Amino acid sequence: MFVQRVVVPSSQFESWTVIGDEGAPVEPVERFLAFLSDVERSPNTVKAYAHDLKDWFCFLQHAGLEWDGIRLENVGEFVAWLRLPKAARSGQVTVLPSVTARVGEATINRKLAAVSAFYQHHARHGVDVAALLTAWQPAGRHGTAFKPFLHHISKSGPRQRPAIRLKSTRAQPRVLSGDEVQAILDACEHLRDRLLLAVLYQTGMRIGEALGLRHEDWQIPERQVRIIRRCNDNRARAKSARSRTVPVDASLVRLFADYLHGEYGDLDSDYVFVNLWAGPVGRPLSYPAVRDLVLRLRRATGIGFTLHEFRHTYAAGLLRSGVPIEIVSNLLGHASVTTTAGTYAHLTAADARLALQRAGWFPADGVQS
Repeated sequence: MFVQRVVVPSSQFESWTVIGDEGAPVEPVERFLAFLSDVERSPNTVKAYAHDLKDWFCFLQHAGLEWDGIRLENVGEFVAWLRLPKAARSGQVTVLPSVTARVGEATINRKLAAVSAFYQHHARHGVDVAALLTAWQPAGRHGTAFKPFLHHISKSGPRQRPAIRLKSTRAQPRVLSGDEVQAILDACEHLRDRLLLAVLYQTGMRIGEALGLRHEDWQIPERQVRIIRRCNDNRARAKSARSRTVPVDASLVRLFADYLHGEYGDLDSDYVFVNLWAGPVGRPLSYPAVRDLVLRLRRATGIGFTLHEFRHTYAAGLLRSGVPIEIVSNLLGHASVTTTAGTYAHLTAADARLALQRAGWFPADGVQS
């Protein structure tokens, strides 16, 4: 059983499916993934669901269970199965207690969420099994008169909560230092590559948003860049459905102008980041080409960075500078301020000390406790 990428020839639209041992798509998974594609979920989201549901159906196959005949206890068995090393999942290898679990709590919770979404979808189409995977709890706390925020919208209807969920710790996003960013930028051999990384650092864009930029998105007089969700020839995708505009400083505008004059030239393309030396010249830069660039820069600098860490660095820098979190959330394109707060709520001791100093919390010089 494996996950297969699918491309519609007429539109180059990308999706994913799960292929069974007989060489055909696993029909209930295919229906669910097709639904996700129809409602324009990101191809990366569909891919993640495909991999998670592939694991679920591999477990069902190993346990001799039908997908529409499972019980809640089987979900717990699935968690234990995921914890096993791959060689031990067949049951033919004994696992010692000291062996480290193969997957962590966050990964297991993501897979359980995928399984739950899969069954909820089929429950809406007559499969009577999703209730086994969802616990219902009346609105309010332990039957008291407490009513949560926006209670007037939900009224007293039941709220869905995952029936099984492991406790996990949120990984703190890594932030690059100023010296690391400068070293990475200086290691770029071309203005195109330096501009791409500088855009990520100065705007907090996701790489898919940057690769989809058009020349018309650069509003030079206002020194700002628009981020718009479009269908792109390189399959780059803006995660946020709503467009946004991000201010930039004069140095980024100059770098953009230098790139157009020094490398882009008279090339006829709407895209800002294109192939200039390899591949079809003028075609928009692809994800694989950017991955190769990152690998080269890692080797050149000795810094094990990811492109998403430029986004984390941008957001953390704004918050540490005192920019209100609702503005940071808007600049990042988050759907809710809660997402921003949950992702960047961590503080180092130095961050906490600086905030307390700004608030005048510490006693004046010479005052002893």
